[in-house]
Amino acid sequence: MTVELLQKNAMVVGLGESGLAVVRFLIERGARVRVNDQRDREALGVAASEAEALGAELVLGGHPDSAFEHLDLIVVSPGVPPLAQLDRAEDRGVPVVSEVELAARFIEAPIVAITGTNGKSTVTTLIGEMSRCLGRPVFVGGNLGRPMIEAAGTDAGGAAGLVIVELSSFQLERVSQMKAHVAVLLNITPDHLDRYPSFDAYAAAKARIFERQDADDFAVLPADAPDLRELIDHDGSVVLFGGRIGDVRVMDGVLTDTRSSLRVPVEELKIRGSHNVSNACAAVLAARLLGVRDDDIAAVLREFKGLAHRTQFVRSVDGVEYIDDSKATNVGAAVASIDGLTGSKGKIVLIAGGVDKGGSYQPIRQRMSKEGRAVVVLGEAASLLRRAFADSPVEIRHANSMNDAVTHAAALARPGDTVLLAPACSSFDMFRSYAERGEQFQRAVETLGELR
Repeated sequence: MTVELLQKNAMVVGLGESGLAVVRFLIERGARVRVNDQRDREALGVAASEAEALGAELVLGGHPDSAFEHLDLIVVSPGVPPLAQLDRAEDRGVPVVSEVELAARFIEAPIVAITGTNGKSTVTTLIGEMSRCLGRPVFVGGNLGRPMIEAAGTDAGGAAGLVIVELSSFQLERVSQMKAHVAVLLNITPDHLDRYPSFDAYAAAKARIFERQDADDFAVLPADAPDLRELIDHDGSVVLFGGRIGDVRVMDGVLTDTRSSLRVPVEELKIRGSHNVSNACAAVLAARLLGVRDDDIAAVLREFKGLAHRTQFVRSVDGVEYIDDSKATNVGAAVASIDGLTGSKGKIVLIAGGVDKGGSYQPIRQRMSKEGRAVVVLGEAASLLRRAFADSPVEIRHANSMNDAVTHAAALARPGDTVLLAPACSSFDMFRSYAERGEQFQRAVETLGELR
């Protein structure tokens, strides 16, 4: 499955974290590497210097046709949009692959791959923690932290190891030989419609996670989304989680594996929200398929506190809880976050906005009309959100900064309410990342008495 790289002419398109990792991997194996990126040297910063120090040729500031000539391999980073130059290279017979596809060709270990619009990072981390109880080398990464290519050549990437990776639709676009022993699809809701021509095209990219699976592999799907089963085009084992018929589901308030002795009361979990309980069900099912013991799975479930900026409790002030779900960067994630808080004694004051991703905000309006007290909007999508909530029963406020948003939300909330940061948008208009956005929210909450 591996490919010969010695003395091959390879190009890496896109010099982000995974792109730089690919440059290092290729050069260590004797390839001659050219790096191409739309950004210039100043914008790339230290990444350009590091690639050059490794011995790569840099072609920056555009995608000249000449840079794509005389190549044996092109590796495309996940953030790179479709390019005519890549299409023409493929027409000439040049392999064009993703970082994930290249990594898979050098990994002997079973691969556990997790995708979905929402919940990927939580489920990937949970499966990773559970799998470490097997006593074998484990790599956890992909879209979550470390690029998958870093598993190649390690003990975890060898036959005795286990590779557990979160994969985005972008990363799955150019896979062809990657085979996941356990492939988990959590959900699909509209997202990245600024990149894909339709929801079906986005779903098709996600479905590539099941390619090349056979009868010895497992496709893990939500029981309450039968339409997702139509995305699988193989005869392998399909196992379900959640809902009323999933192998692992909640029964009378207890997270239950119906095919084992695992029983964990939901109230003993430290993660918040019904969507996170569903995530836990998916992780439990995947871990059991990998052979993790019930006792070890239960111990991890009881100890796992969740990930930063994913339905993370920040503080309670004057009887109002503040929740940071800055990672809710699309409408589906924001809806899941709201739904996860449904049933609390008070109402929700939502902070939302950022860079619009092309979806409809009506699902948020529907939820907030029932569960919400107010919405504080900010960022580039503020006007779109205001229009979406026109004539709704919830109050709308506009904020110019995160401190301003928290101050407005605190003034609107009443004891028993929850102030929820679930932006439904990407962060790049006002922040470097969703993490920075969440950190600013948390700082504003921690100093709330000074802001009011």
